[in-house]
Parts: sequence; structure tokens; C-alpha cells
Amino acid sequence: MRIVPKAAAMQKLARHWKRAGVKIGLVPTMGYLHAGHLSLVREARQRVGKTGKVVVSIYVNPTQFAPTEDLANYPRDLERDLKMCHAEGADVVFMPGDAEMYPGKAEGKYSTYVVEENLGRGMEGAARPVHFRGVTTVVAKLFNLVLPDVSVFGQKDFQQAAIIRRMVGDLNFPVQIIVAPTRREADGLAMSSRNKYLDAEQRAQAVILFHALQAAKKAAAKKTVRAARLKKDLQEFITAAPLARLDYVEFFDPETLQPVAQVKRGTHMALAVFFSKTRLIDNAQI
Repeated sequence: MRIVPKAAAMQKLARHWKRAGVKIGLVPTMGYLHAGHLSLVREARQRVGKTGKVVVSIYVNPTQFAPTEDLANYPRDLERDLKMCHAEGADVVFMPGDAEMYPGKAEGKYSTYVVEENLGRGMEGAARPVHFRGVTTVVAKLFNLVLPDVSVFGQKDFQQAAIIRRMVGDLNFPVQIIVAPTRREADGLAMSSRNKYLDAEQRAQAVILFHALQAAKKAAAKKTVRAARLKKDLQEFITAAPLARLDYVEFFDPETLQPVAQVKRGTHMALAVFFSKTRLIDNAQI
């Protein structure tokens, strides 16, 4: 496994692969890897085959964090991450620094960003106004540096994946976007690097996100339900966990991401819940 810290070196290597007709798969991550990330690496390998190359990027992207968010404290364990990537058969780990990804930004000389203006308005976009501008910018840069044929993302970040798909289509990136299923712990909690922040009591109550998804599915299993009513019921359900603080729960069309007034089969649901300063998200199709 090769470790590449420089943007120019990564692009040069990717161009070499392209000239040789080698398929490239990219798994963008912010590190502190878990089994969910590794499932994305396996998916990328399956897509490019044994003769293809799988690149895992590890970069905690500062532009997707607001000043009040957890950039400085975001969990990091690079040595562990590299061991996991090696064991999973990644060919390259691309791990640039801020100066590589945003040259001149510290001196105020970086000023180009990629902005999707429709799908990112609600849910995470409303709760974290700078977030998706940072995500689309860094992913666009990764696509230009790694030149992947396929890139794999997790369904836990459903809105993010939808926005990246829209960006790829709108800007004509020659990349196939694969969205792999959410990996969960045995009790249903979606795997996340931020789960590390939870203490034992918070961790025990965090499963309320998964239970809320299940409750919504049950409520709409046999009949159409008013979204406003179901939101109210779920707010009461979630806040019954003493440490949980609901940020939002939304029901929406999975293609347009527009909120719906009626919840039925095929509707998508997303929610975000705080446990102290730790913010967890999840989603599912109803």
C-alpha cells in the first residue's frame, strides 16, 4: 500500500493509471475509520476489480465545519487508519494537508468553492449552513486529483450523497457514484466516527435514532400519515430519552429532497439528534 501526501503526486499517479487503462475507485473519508468505511472500500474493490486501484482519502476537511463545530476535536488515529486500509487491500491512501488542498488559504489567497444551490437548502444544509459548500468543494477537488471511475459513499449521509450525485451530473464529472448501505452496530445505531464522543449513558440512549426510524416505518406501514403529526409524535418519542435533544426530523421525497405533507411508502426520513455536544444523524426509507 502506498501513502501519498502530495496533491500533485496523487494526480500524477492517477494520470499514469489512466494512460494504462486501469480503473480507479475512490473512497473519500475524514479518517477515524470503522467497519462502515471498510465496507465502502470493499465495494470500491468490487467495482474496479482485482486489476483496478482503490484509493482511500483521509482528510479532515476544514471548510465543511463552522467555527462553532468540532473540527479541532474531530477524532483522529492515523496509524490505526493506515493499518485498517492495508488490511482491507487499499492500493493508495491519499492523505493531504490543508496547504495541499487549499493552497494559499492561510494567506487569504484561496477563493474558489463549488456550491449546489437546491438540494442542500434543508435538513443538514439548514442546520449547518457552510457544510455542503465545503463537502462539494473538497469532493470536486478529490475527483480532479484521483480521477476515479467510481466513488463510493455511505447512505448514512443520504443528503450528502444526493448532492454529490447532482454535482457530478451538473458539472459533467466522469465518475459513477455508488451509495452503499448504512452499516449499523448490533443494537441498530448507525456507525459513525462521532460515536467515539459518547459516554456510556449517552451511547445507551443514542439507539433512539434507530428506534425512531423503526417507529416511523411502523406508523406508515399500512396507511398514509400526516407528516406534521408524525413529526410531533417522534419528537415526543425521541426526547423521552433524557439525554437526547432533537435538532430536526424531516420527511421528504428521496429524489428532490423536498419536504412532503403526507408520509407513505417510498417517503424518506432523516433526523439529527444531539447528545450533549455530539450530533448524530440517521435516515431511512419509510
